[in-house]
Amino acid sequence: MKKLFFFFLLVVLFSSCSTIKYVKENELLLAKNTVYIDSVKSSSENISELLMQRPNAKALGMPLSLHFYNLGNPEAPKTPSEWGKKHQKTYNFISDLFSEKQSISVAKTFIGFNNWFLTSGQAPVIIDDKKTARTVDNLKTYYQTEGHFRAKVFSKKDTIGKRKGEISYHITKGNPSLIDTIKTIITSPVLDSLYQSTKNKSYLKSGDQYKDNNFIKEANRLVKLFRNKGIYHFNENYISFEIDTLKNYEKSNVDVEISERSIPFQVQKIKKVNVYTDFAYNRRNARHRDTTNYEGINFYALRKLKYNPKYLSQSIFIKPNNVYSDSLRNLTRLHLRGLKNFKATSIRYDELNENELEANIFLTPIEKYTLGFESELSRSNIRNFDVSLKFSLTNRNTFKGAEIFKFSTFGSYFNSNNGPGWEIGSDISLEVPRFMAPFGLHKLVPKKMFPRTKFYSGIGIQKNIGLDKQNISVGIDYRWDYDAKKSIQLEILNTQYIRNLNVDNYFSIYNSEYLKLDEVAAIFDPSYTLPENTATNFNLIVGFMRNVLTDTSFAGSNPTEYQNVLNIANRFNIITSDFLIPEIAYGYTYNNQESVKDASFSFLKIRIANSGNFMGLLSKNKNNLDQKTVFKIPIAQYFKTDIEYKKYWDLGDNNVLAHRTFLGAIFTYDNSDIPFSRSYFAGGSNDIRAWRTYDLGPGTRTPLLEYNIGSLKFLTSFEYRFNVFGSLKSALFVDAGNIWDITNSSFVDDPSKFKGIKSIKDMAVGAGFGLRYDFKFLIARLDLGFKAHEPYLAGNRWFRNFNFTNSVLNIGINYPF
Repeated sequence: MKKLFFFFLLVVLFSSCSTIKYVKENELLLAKNTVYIDSVKSSSENISELLMQRPNAKALGMPLSLHFYNLGNPEAPKTPSEWGKKHQKTYNFISDLFSEKQSISVAKTFIGFNNWFLTSGQAPVIIDDKKTARTVDNLKTYYQTEGHFRAKVFSKKDTIGKRKGEISYHITKGNPSLIDTIKTIITSPVLDSLYQSTKNKSYLKSGDQYKDNNFIKEANRLVKLFRNKGIYHFNENYISFEIDTLKNYEKSNVDVEISERSIPFQVQKIKKVNVYTDFAYNRRNARHRDTTNYEGINFYALRKLKYNPKYLSQSIFIKPNNVYSDSLRNLTRLHLRGLKNFKATSIRYDELNENELEANIFLTPIEKYTLGFESELSRSNIRNFDVSLKFSLTNRNTFKGAEIFKFSTFGSYFNSNNGPGWEIGSDISLEVPRFMAPFGLHKLVPKKMFPRTKFYSGIGIQKNIGLDKQNISVGIDYRWDYDAKKSIQLEILNTQYIRNLNVDNYFSIYNSEYLKLDEVAAIFDPSYTLPENTATNFNLIVGFMRNVLTDTSFAGSNPTEYQNVLNIANRFNIITSDFLIPEIAYGYTYNNQESVKDASFSFLKIRIANSGNFMGLLSKNKNNLDQKTVFKIPIAQYFKTDIEYKKYWDLGDNNVLAHRTFLGAIFTYDNSDIPFSRSYFAGGSNDIRAWRTYDLGPGTRTPLLEYNIGSLKFLTSFEYRFNVFGSLKSALFVDAGNIWDITNSSFVDDPSKFKGIKSIKDMAVGAGFGLRYDFKFLIARLDLGFKAHEPYLAGNRWFRNFNFTNSVLNIGINYPF
C-alpha cells in the first residue's frame, strides 16, 4: 500500500509537467471537442460516443494517465543491446565491474520500468484528420437514422496553444421525416394471424418521427413473438422494411414485409423432452442404463439416475405437447444453472417432422463433494497475533433433489495483552431449490420465480474474547426472484441465543467505563477508593455503581456524574445480559444493473424485522426488570427497519459518481433492551471513514467509550471514483451521518437522544481520498478520512481537527458500497 501511495504522489507531482512532451512539432494534441447542434452547444453522451477521437481521460481536471505515460519514453531502447549502445558508459562499467550478464539484467530493468509507464498510462491523443472525417460521416449517419435525412455536418480544427488543438463539429439537422402510411405484406397465413393479434403493440406508428431504433425494436418484437408462439425456424432474416421518401423526404411510407419459408411456417409443438443427467462429451455415445419417465419427461443416466425426476422437473419448463417457446427455453436454462449442481447446461432441439420437435437437455454435474480449506494470519493493536483456520465440506444433490448441504468448522488462536484466547465454531446449512412449507403454502410462489428454502444452524464459543460469549443460531430462509430486477426474502424462525460466560471480565474489556467510575468515586466519597479493575473485584465495582444510582442527593448535587454512571449502567445491563432473539423478517431488493460492466444503475434494499412477538405472547414469565423471559432468558422484543439506497452515475472515461443513503431504526416494546449485536454503530471502512468503528455517537455525546451504539442511524455518502493509471484507481469521498437513541430510556443522557428534525445539524461529516488497486479477482482499498464536522465539540464544530494527525486510515477489500 505504501508503494501505491508513493505512485499516487508521483503522478500528482508530475501533473504539472507538460502534456505535449511527446507531441511532435507537426502534430496537435487533442485538447477539446465541441459539438454544436443547430448552433447550440451540446454535451449529449450519445453524440460524444460517435466521436472517433476524444481528449485524454481526465480525473480532477487533469489527464493523470497521460502524465504517467510521459514518465516513460516511447522512443527508448526496446532491447538490452539497444540500451547498451545508448548508455554505453553505464553498460560497460557494470560489465567490467561485475559481468555481461549483470549489464543485461540492469538494461532489462530499465526497459521494464519504461514499458510499465507506457502501458499503464495513456498515450497522447493526436488529432488525426482521417478520424475527424470519419466522425463527420458518423454524425451524419446518426442523424439520418433519427429521421433527419437532409442533415448537414462539417468540422473545424483550431490551434489553441503550443502543439494543442480543438475540433468543433457543426450539425444542422433539418426537418425530421415522419412516418406516414404503414403497409404490411405477410405471405404466411400463420404469421399473419399472429401479427394481427398483436399489431397494436408495434413500435412503428403513423405520425411518429422516423427512427432506425424503432425498426430494430419492431424486428426484435416480431422475432420474439413468433418464436414464443411455436415458430421454431423463424429469424430476423425473414423481416424487411421498405421505406419510401422519394416523393417527400419529410414523410416516410413504410412497408413491413415478412416472407414465407420454402417449407411453409407451422406452429411446432414439443413431442418429446429428454434429460441426460450425467452427460459427458467423451461418453456421448455410451448406452444409458437407467431411464425413467416423469410427467412425460424422459430422464436418462449412464449408470444410475442420481436426481429425483419429480424435483428436477420443477426446473424444466419445456413440457411435452406444449408449443415451442424461446422464453421457456431460456427460463429452463436459467433455473438449471441456478441449481448450482451442473457445470454445463445445454438445450438442443431435433426436428421430428414439420409440426413436432424433440427437446434434448444435456446436464454435466459438478463433483458431488467439494472440500475447502482457508487459513489466515493477522495482527492488530488488540491482538499481537491471530491465526485462524476454516474447513468446509459441500455436498451437492444431498437428497437427490439438487439440494446443497454445507458444513464448516472454524477455529482461531491468538495472543493479546490479556493473554492467549481462542474461538471455535461450526455452521451447517441445507439449501433446497423449492419452497419447503406446510399447508400448500409453496403454491403461493410460482416455480418460474425460482423459490429457494435454506435451513441453517450454527454455534460459536469464545474464550478470552470479550465476555466469552456462546452463540447458537437456527433459522429458515425463503427467497424468490419476482423478476429479473426484484427479489424477495422471508426469514422465519431466525432465532439466536447469546450467552455470556465471563461477565466478571466486563470492566477489563470496557476499561474506559471503569475509569469514569473511578472519577465519580473521587467525587462521591473522597475517602473511598474504587477497587482495582480485576475480575475478583467485579462485584465490588458493580456494588459501587448501584450505590451511586440509589443516592438521590448525589443525583441532585452532581447531575453530570450521576448521568455518566446511569449511561454506564445502561450499557452494562445490555452487554452483560443473555438474550433470546426470535426474529421474523421480510426483505425486498431492487437492482436494475444489467451486467457487471454496467456503471449506471440503482439499488434499493428494504428489510423489516420483528423479534419476540409470538414468543412474547406465549411467555408469562418476567424477570426483575419486567422483561418477558423463556427459561429465565430475556426475550428481545423490537421492531427494526433498514432502508438502503444506492445510485451510480457513469461519467465517462471510467469516472463514476456513487451515492449511498442508509436509514435504520429499532423500536422496543414490553420493557425490552436492544441486544448489542442488533444495535447500530457508526464509523469504519464501510461507514463514516473519518472515525473508527464504534467511535462515533450517539448524538452529540463525546465518544469516550470503546463501543458506542444507538437505536437510530442515518448515513449518506458520495464518492467520485476515477482511474489514475493502469490498475491503480482512486476516489474522493464525503460521508455524513450519526447514530442516536430513540428508546426514551431513563438511562440515556440527553445528548444521545434524537430530537426530531433539528438533530440533523448533529450529523458528523468526514471527507477524504482513497487508493484502490484492482487485482481482477478483488480490489484492495485504502481510504484516508478527515474529520470535517464533529457534532460533539463545543463552539465551532467545523474543520477543527481536519488534519493528518486526527485522520483515520481504513484498509478494506472491494468498494465501500
